[in-house]
Amino acid sequence: MFTFNEIIDILIMSVIVGFIFKDLFKKPVENYDPLKQLQSSQSLENLKFAVLVTAPAIILHELAHKFVALSYGMEATFHAAYFWLGLGLVLKLMNFSFIFFVPGYVSIACKTLYCQITPLQSALIAGAGPFMNLLLWLASSFLLKKNMLDKKYFPILLITSRINMFLFFFNMLPFLMFDGYKFFTGIIRAFI
Repeated sequence: MFTFNEIIDILIMSVIVGFIFKDLFKKPVENYDPLKQLQSSQSLENLKFAVLVTAPAIILHELAHKFVALSYGMEATFHAAYFWLGLGLVLKLMNFSFIFFVPGYVSIACKTLYCQITPLQSALIAGAGPFMNLLLWLASSFLLKKNMLDKKYFPILLITSRINMFLFFFNMLPFLMFDGYKFFTGIIRAFI
C-alpha cells in the first residue's frame, strides 16, 4: 500500500510544512509569558502544533487521490514536491507575507500498456483530494458548532476547519494544473 520512500516523503513534507507555518499556527498558551516565546522549547511546541494542524489536510488530500486511483487499478505514488517545499522554505526564511507552494503530489500511471484513464475516472481521481478537504472542513465545523469535544481542542478544530476550507476552494479553481480544472474538464468530457 505504501512504499518506504512514500513514508519518508510524508514525514519530510510534514516537518517542512510545519516549519513554514509554525509562526502562523502557534500552540495556544494559557499563561502568556513573552520570554517563554523566545525559548527553543516553545518553538518546538509551535512546530509540533503546526504539523498537527497542517499536515493531515495535505496528506489526506493526496492520499484520497492515491486511493481512488488505486481503486481503478492504476499505479499511484505519493511524492513530496521537494522543489516547491524548498521554495516555501526560502520564502519563509525571507519573511514573505504570502507563501505559495505545492507540498506534495501523487503520480498516477496505468499498470498495463493498453490501459486508459476515462474522463470520468480522471474527474473522480482529481476531485477526491478537494472533496476530502470538504469532508474534513465540514466535520471539524460540525464538531465546533456542536461543542462535542473538550474546549482544549477548539483551536485545533478551528484551524483545521479553516485550512481545509481554503484547500477545498483553492483546489477546485478551474485553472490549468489545479484539481478543479481536471475535475470539471473530466466531468464535461464524460457527459458531453
